[in-house]
Amino acid sequence: MEKRIRVPLSREDALSLKAGDYVCLTGTIYTARDAAHKRMQEALERGKPLPFDIRGSVIYYMGPSPAREGRPIGSAGPTTASRMDKYTPALLDLGLAGMIGKGRRSPAVREAVMRNRAVYFAAVGGAGALLSKAVTSAEVIAYEDLGTEAIRKLTVEDLPVIVCMDAEGTDLYETAAEEYRK
Repeated sequence: MEKRIRVPLSREDALSLKAGDYVCLTGTIYTARDAAHKRMQEALERGKPLPFDIRGSVIYYMGPSPAREGRPIGSAGPTTASRMDKYTPALLDLGLAGMIGKGRRSPAVREAVMRNRAVYFAAVGGAGALLSKAVTSAEVIAYEDLGTEAIRKLTVEDLPVIVCMDAEGTDLYETAAEEYRK
């Protein structure tokens, strides 16, 4: 079933999504990878604000390639989400509503997803050029010195993702494997 969802993500929309749903996201999301997550953690430890309002936000674990002429962004494929797992529960507890990446998440992230009624989406790895076509604008908003790992504010239109972990903790990586074994 395909759903169209506006981002930032409302709690009601997050709760309506189930593992396995195909979703097209439209609105504002943010990019952040390993180095940006480390800096956000350091900011929180020092009592400093994050570079964007985390409440209801969706973070895309992605570091784009340079934009081609006439495009707002280059290839925009997901990176492995587990590299952000040590930072994710704290961000979810602050109100992060969703994440986009690829691959499995840790038990601690799963618990935080359920506790905060959030959602983890997967984007198709290897399809970065195609995914970049959903990005209508991109602006570096923090940590510019990190280059491709800087935090970007993206405007997306119909960014295709799949719900891999829903607010109930149902994990598509587990359920799909069980179904396959049958």
